[in-house]
Amino acid sequence: MTVSSGSPGWYLRRLSRMGPAEVGGRVGDGVRRRRWRSARPHFPSVTGARFTAVLPAGTIAAVPPAAAKRLVAAADRLMDGRAEYFGVVRDDLADPDWWYDPKTGRRAPWGYAFDVPYRNEDEVGDIKQIWELSRHQYLTVLAAAYALTGNERYAERVAAHLRSWWVANPPLRGVHWVSGIELGIRLLSWVWIRRLLDDWPGAAGLFEGNSVALNQIWHHQRWLAAFPSRGSSANNHVIAEAAGQFAAACAFGWFPSSARWRAGALRSLERHLRANTFPSGLNRELATEYHGLVLELGLAALAEADAAAVPVPATVRLVLLRMTDALAAVVDNRLRPPRQGDADDGHGLVVDGAGTDRWASLLATGDAVFGRLAWWPTVTGTDVRTPLLAALITPEVRDVSRPASRPAHFADAGMTILRGPAEVWCRCDGGPHGFLSIAAHAHADALSVEVRHDGVDVLADPGTFCYHGQPEWRQYFRSTLGHNTLQLAGGDQSASGGPFLWTRHAHGRVLAADASGASIGGTARWCAEHDGYQGFVHRRRVELTPARAELRVLDEVRGRHRAAVRLAFHLGPAIAADLADARAVLTWTRGGEERRAVLDLPGRLSWRAHRGETDPPLGWYSAGFGRREPATTLVGTGFTDGAEGFTTVLRFRG
Repeated sequence: MTVSSGSPGWYLRRLSRMGPAEVGGRVGDGVRRRRWRSARPHFPSVTGARFTAVLPAGTIAAVPPAAAKRLVAAADRLMDGRAEYFGVVRDDLADPDWWYDPKTGRRAPWGYAFDVPYRNEDEVGDIKQIWELSRHQYLTVLAAAYALTGNERYAERVAAHLRSWWVANPPLRGVHWVSGIELGIRLLSWVWIRRLLDDWPGAAGLFEGNSVALNQIWHHQRWLAAFPSRGSSANNHVIAEAAGQFAAACAFGWFPSSARWRAGALRSLERHLRANTFPSGLNRELATEYHGLVLELGLAALAEADAAAVPVPATVRLVLLRMTDALAAVVDNRLRPPRQGDADDGHGLVVDGAGTDRWASLLATGDAVFGRLAWWPTVTGTDVRTPLLAALITPEVRDVSRPASRPAHFADAGMTILRGPAEVWCRCDGGPHGFLSIAAHAHADALSVEVRHDGVDVLADPGTFCYHGQPEWRQYFRSTLGHNTLQLAGGDQSASGGPFLWTRHAHGRVLAADASGASIGGTARWCAEHDGYQGFVHRRRVELTPARAELRVLDEVRGRHRAAVRLAFHLGPAIAADLADARAVLTWTRGGEERRAVLDLPGRLSWRAHRGETDPPLGWYSAGFGRREPATTLVGTGFTDGAEGFTTVLRFRG
């Protein structure tokens, strides 16, 4: 069922997922918004403001030449007005229209910010396309290019665009004053722009000597202090808000309220970093890209704290350390993490060019700040961000317990990584549905598996593709059928109430997980079950036997009556499949060599291959937000009768 947000029914469903404290807080927010409509104060006068949160001497010289070259190449493309956001190529960035959506051709309406119907694509356009440019992360790239080269044309372009944005987007007017995560990330970008432009003669006049800039910075912080994400929405958004607020209050601490904002943001950051992170270090949203976003935001906030000599609770460093170790544990041999849950290509701080590996960069920063463990994978790439953050963050790892060997099972998150020969990597999902009562970024993917061979998606998680505006595609990429798991009676394991709202959650539990067998010549085993189908229990067993290069999956369904079954296996876009009856021969190329595997499917089901279908969607892979491409999906249909279950065997050949 496709459910849109913004309808009366959606508001009732959304309200049902809130507790009394959240309802009370949101009522207060509504009153405040009405009051601010007619009573917008001017920021207090500021005199003698100075920016002191500069990079230490020698920092820029420590940037690796290859990383600097990629960064400058990206900056030059931006100077030509060219960039790509979410699959849409833009060539208008020399003088951008801040409210324009190039995907739909629509322009967001003017007016009081909280009146803008930003979820309505017919009226506003694709809100992600509009918001992304105004995170000003492309300006941090240009500012970094100035810092690396000393070429003032980059600084002048940054200054021109900031002045244009500040004039076009006065406080509380228009679409860029609607969402706290956007304000938080934008503030973080402004802090880094000011830092990277510090040697430019016009830097002070652009920021602390500019009343328009001061007005914007003050209003951004006032907004964030007034309207925090709360209750069932306190996910990665609240961390972006707190990180941006804290960074600005540290680096731009020029206002009477700066100390109060800084203290409040730090309390929020510490609390929500802990709340959003399992003790194992994995992000509770169970959406890998948000693990990366939160880690980037946390590291950036820590850099500001140390640069300003603001003490932070030890738990902040501890959570970031555990997140970094967890990331090192789950990546495959090509440093790719799982493709679990929602992904929207969101970043906390961007100072690198195209071709820089995000996950390698995070691990490199973790090494510089916390120190790598012996079992960490080797990072061979380079980046700009690591030396910049490392120059500000004080390495301080107190006596904390860290894993002595590479973890394979994360019991609290329900994630298990099985590894085999020739770099076979398998993620098994037996954990919670998602985070908080709405599980906003969860997918209905209980007991799904994700399998790679030398970094190539063989059994793939198809991804996310979109959020707003295309409800049938949003529904498909979140659905049970859209994952490598079993669907009963044509429905999802969890019930959707909107594009970021689940009203009923499947509960998964891992019954057994032993990944050690694969390393000693035996078999690694995993078993889990979930209760998402009322009246039924779906149990799945996975066994990886390295000696045979074989992965075996057994699905069992226990229930009171017979039910229709669809079992799906989504192949990666590089995989060609030749399906005959219940056997599929899979081929692909890696490093110029042809690779091959055989997938023996349950013979009790009737199998068909689907590719690039649109009515309804089936057979797609989304490598990034806003992008999709046809890929083969094998779907077997039948019924649950029979006690032997459904056995699938994947064997890798040569």
